[in-house]
Amino acid sequence: MRALQRSRWLPILAILTLPFLRTAPVSAQPVEFKVGISDPVNTVLAIWMADAAGLYAANGIKAEIINMNGGSRGAAELAAGRIDAMHVGLSSVVRLNRTGGDLRVIASLANVIRFSFVSAPDVKTAADLKGGVVGVSTFGSESDSTVTLALKRLGLSRDDVTLKEYGGGPRRLAAVKSGEIKATAVNEPFTSLAREQGFNTLVDLVPENIPWLFTAIVVKRAAIADRRDVLARFIRATAEGNYLALTDEKRAKDVLAKEARITDPKILDISYNDFKLLSPQNIEPTDAAAKNILAQFLDASQKVEDYVDGSILDGLRKDGVFTALAQKYKR
Repeated sequence: MRALQRSRWLPILAILTLPFLRTAPVSAQPVEFKVGISDPVNTVLAIWMADAAGLYAANGIKAEIINMNGGSRGAAELAAGRIDAMHVGLSSVVRLNRTGGDLRVIASLANVIRFSFVSAPDVKTAADLKGGVVGVSTFGSESDSTVTLALKRLGLSRDDVTLKEYGGGPRRLAAVKSGEIKATAVNEPFTSLAREQGFNTLVDLVPENIPWLFTAIVVKRAAIADRRDVLARFIRATAEGNYLALTDEKRAKDVLAKEARITDPKILDISYNDFKLLSPQNIEPTDAAAKNILAQFLDASQKVEDYVDGSILDGLRKDGVFTALAQKYKR
């Protein structure tokens, strides 16, 4: 009878222990891993949490998180081999791959658009905006591609404004405030900061829940084969960071406040709640989110598999990682 009872528990024990047994470093020295972020925004929280909680270290990775001040700029650095992974949306991947790059999304941190299109206090209508300068982080970034949608909501096109690169959210908001530009697209915490400073919200795309591979973890395609174990450990740690951020509100807010430099409790609450609404629990991209972006680039391949590789997430799922995380964090 004992042998039979023990045998019934073996599959369950295997699922629970396997993911954690594999978190041990493969060598005495941790692997250095540079990950770029497009901006210090709330979609980075899973990465920040994994770092702050020591999850990367537990997986044998020494992570260096670098602010690239723009998704497209960071994706270009990734393509050049100067960083190992990039926190960026699919638009940048499509643009680079279309010109000879070979990048792949391996996980998602947001599958819907999180941008609001904000303007200076004296810019309240489409007529006020027409002919003016609109700032984006970098050309080809999500702030660039979603501006097209925002302008459409206003009955305008990209030809009706002048688009200029202005780097990260803080610089773009400063440019709006100074009058250098008339409007820009930002996400939390910069959206709430803009509202607190009296900016107008010309178009709020957030409530529309538009499927969009807004923020992903992107790597060079060759790395998926050449550094598969390292990437699997990085994604495993990031996935647990995401679970931790979703379930430990106080700890997550402490990390978010520190890394995004949020001092206003109201803005911190909004930014964290926005994260909880947007973050896919198992950091999985969706086909709908990818296809909506591809529809903006009709001269590029429309095959999702040319931009998204789910094999690492599939491997973690088969190893029982997500089952174990759901049980550990009671999700």
